[in-house]
Amino acid sequence: MLRLIEFFKPFNILYFHRLLPHAICSSQKMYRSSGGHVEAPSNTNPLKIYMAGRCSLGWSEAQPLVSKQSLNRHLLSVEALVTPTAQDVSDTPFIGDDKIGVLLLNLGGPETLEDVQPFLFNLFADPDIIRLPRLFSFLQKPLAQFVSVARAPKSKEGYASIGGGSPLRRMTDAQAEELKKSLWTKNVPANVYVGMRYWHPFTEEAIEQIKRDGITKLVVLPLYPQFSISTSGSSLRLLESIFREDEYLVNMQHTVIPSWYQREGYITAMANLIEKELKDFDSHKEVMIFFSAHGVPLAYVEKAGDPYKAEMEECVDLVMGELEKRNITNAYTLAYQSRVGPVEWLRPYTDETIVELGKRGVRSLLAVPISFVSEHIETLEEIDVEYKELALKSGIQKWGRVPALGCEPTFISDLADAVIESLPYVGAMAVSNLEARQSLVPLGSVEELLAAYDSQRKELPPPVLVWEWGWTKSAETWNGRAAMLAVLLLLFLEVTTGQGFLHQWGILPLFR
Repeated sequence: MLRLIEFFKPFNILYFHRLLPHAICSSQKMYRSSGGHVEAPSNTNPLKIYMAGRCSLGWSEAQPLVSKQSLNRHLLSVEALVTPTAQDVSDTPFIGDDKIGVLLLNLGGPETLEDVQPFLFNLFADPDIIRLPRLFSFLQKPLAQFVSVARAPKSKEGYASIGGGSPLRRMTDAQAEELKKSLWTKNVPANVYVGMRYWHPFTEEAIEQIKRDGITKLVVLPLYPQFSISTSGSSLRLLESIFREDEYLVNMQHTVIPSWYQREGYITAMANLIEKELKDFDSHKEVMIFFSAHGVPLAYVEKAGDPYKAEMEECVDLVMGELEKRNITNAYTLAYQSRVGPVEWLRPYTDETIVELGKRGVRSLLAVPISFVSEHIETLEEIDVEYKELALKSGIQKWGRVPALGCEPTFISDLADAVIESLPYVGAMAVSNLEARQSLVPLGSVEELLAAYDSQRKELPPPVLVWEWGWTKSAETWNGRAAMLAVLLLLFLEVTTGQGFLHQWGILPLFR
C-alpha cells in the first residue's frame, strides 16, 4: 500500500527523540510534567544541527506500533510539534522574508446531489479503497465507474437526508479562514489552503495555488487529530507523488504535523464541549460519555503498525483527565463506528456497544465524535440518526451528542500555535539528490512520515474484501464477490471482443 522509494531508507522520526534532547531542544512529556516546551537557539540552523547529529549517531529501525505502551515510548519525537511553546514568534528567525503557507488536508465530500456519483468514482478509483491484483490494475477506473454508477442512487438518499450534500468543504473553508486570522494575529502572515482527497478543492488544485502564490515554506496539517495510514497516510502518499514530479516542490521547504490529538488546546476544547453538553442532562453525573471514533481494519494496526488505535486511546485518556480536573468523573467508553464488509475492524463496535449499554441499564448517553473535527455524513446521519434510533430502541432514554469542533476558538488558536511551533523544523529538500528526493526535514517530511508509520513496507490488506449487498450509508465503500466476478467477466468480454457498452462510452479506448 505504501510504495516508497528505495534509494535509501528515510530516517524514522519515531526514534528521533534520541537526538532531539541533545541536538535541538529540550522537551518534556505534556500533561505529565509542568511547563515543558521547545526552544530552538536563535542563532542556530536546526537543519545543520540535524545533519551533524545524523553523521554522528546511529539510527534504529522502527517496529510496527501495535499498542498504546509502544506508542508512548516513541511520542517524544513528535512532541516538538505538539507541545506548547513560550517562544515569541515575532522574534524567531525562521520566518524572515519567507512566504509561509499552511495546507489543510481532508477527505472531501459531494457538495450537491449531482456531485455524488463523480465523488464516488474518485473514492473507488483509489487502490486503498478497492484494491485489485496488479495484473488487473488497469481495470481500476472501469470498475470504479461501474461501482459509482450503481452506488450513486442509494448514496444520494443519505446526502439528501442531511441537506442535499456534505457540509465538509464549507466547514473546512471556514476553519481555514479562522486559522489564517489566528496566525496573522500571532504575527505570522501565512496563507492557508485546503486540499481534499476525493473532491474539490483537490490537493492538486491547492498545490497549484501554492505555487502561484510563491510559497517558500509550507506546513502540511492533516485535519485528522489521530494519525492513520488510511486517512492522513493516504493524503501524504498523494503529496509524495506530487512532490517527486515537480522541481518547484522539490526545492520548497516543508514539514508535516502528523497528529495533534495530545495538544493542550485540542484537549481543552473537547473537554469544554463535553462539559457544556452534560449540563443539558437532568442528572449529568449519571450520563455515560460515549466516545465514538471512525474505525479502521484491524489488520492495519496488527500487521501494518498503524498507530491510530493507540493514539485514540491516549486521546480519550487525556480528555477524561482534563474533565477529572473539573470534578467530572462520569463513566466513559470508547467504540469504533463505520465498519464495512466482513473483515475484522477495530473493536468494540459502536452499534454493538450501544445495545450492550442498554442491556446493562445505562439510561443516559452522550455521544462524542472524537475523531471528527467537522460535521459530515458520519456525524449528521450515522450518529445523529442511526445510532440515536438504535440507542432509544435499546433502552437508552436520554441521548445527547457533542458537536464537532468546527471553528471553536480554543481549537483554532491551538492549531495556529501548532503551525507556529513547527516552523523551526521546516527544512529544504535535498537539491543535490533530486533522484531520491530525500528530505532533510528533521521532524515530519512527507517521505519520513510514511516510512516511519510503515517501516517494513508492508502492503495493507484491502479494507473491504467482498461487496456488501444493500447500503452502508456512512462508509461509502461496499463490495461483493458475485458482483466482482460479474464485472470481471464483463470486462474480459469487452477486452477480447473489442465491443460493448464500455467501449461505446469511451471508458476502454485503449482496446479499440
